[in-house]
Amino acid sequence: MDNETAPAFFALTGEQIAIRDTAREFAADRLAPKAIEWDQKKHFPADVIREAAALGLAGIYVREDQGGSGLTRFDAALIFEALAQGCPSIAAYISIHNMVAWMVDRFGTEAQRARWLPGLCRMEKLASYCLTEPGAGSDAAALRTRAVRDGGHYVLDGQKQFISGAGNPDDFYVVMARTGGEGPSGISALIVEGGTPGLSFGANEHKMGWNAQPTRAVVFEHCRVPVANRLGAEGEVSRSRCRVSTAAG
Repeated sequence: MDNETAPAFFALTGEQIAIRDTAREFAADRLAPKAIEWDQKKHFPADVIREAAALGLAGIYVREDQGGSGLTRFDAALIFEALAQGCPSIAAYISIHNMVAWMVDRFGTEAQRARWLPGLCRMEKLASYCLTEPGAGSDAAALRTRAVRDGGHYVLDGQKQFISGAGNPDDFYVVMARTGGEGPSGISALIVEGGTPGLSFGANEHKMGWNAQPTRAVVFEHCRVPVANRLGAEGEVSRSRCRVSTAAG
């Protein structure tokens, strides 16, 4: 095979190598030395996780105008893979925080982006994604947590299960709740901030490993959430995520 017909080999750019190596150094210096201890003690090292924000790892693919790093999903994959070499549990949590920050960036209004993204990108708030329920895990479109419109608020009732990072003092939740009919088109995304009346948590789950991040049920009992905390129009976020899933395979 001559050079003209030989396949091109994949290679990282210099910038991607630098991004990966920064994450590797953080993992080696700040995660790996304590990973076993954190797992054994079920300790969530929020102080160390916030150090990752100073490196730009809390809003990896969030736009730069509100404090994000403006990188790509591929860059994020390099980062998470590198962090996992130090502690897979913490790497997974940081990936969840980034997903939530991206949802605010992608679907939020300019006012919502300005309100929430700077704090998320500094990890002043630690984010969790609330989708899974006791009876709706793999069939996410069957979720039963419901948000009923009441003037300028939604009244949120239901329970989410096995939510990573739940129950911390500085918490922030994107909650998928049913605002309409059955199926994915009836599901909307609501922001519920820590300390909201009616928000409570189950006990930390018993797990084999994966203990450096708390995993709890998140319970909503007549939890009043401002309509201004909805991301996009009713059903917009769930429809968009379904289109992405379908296109991906």
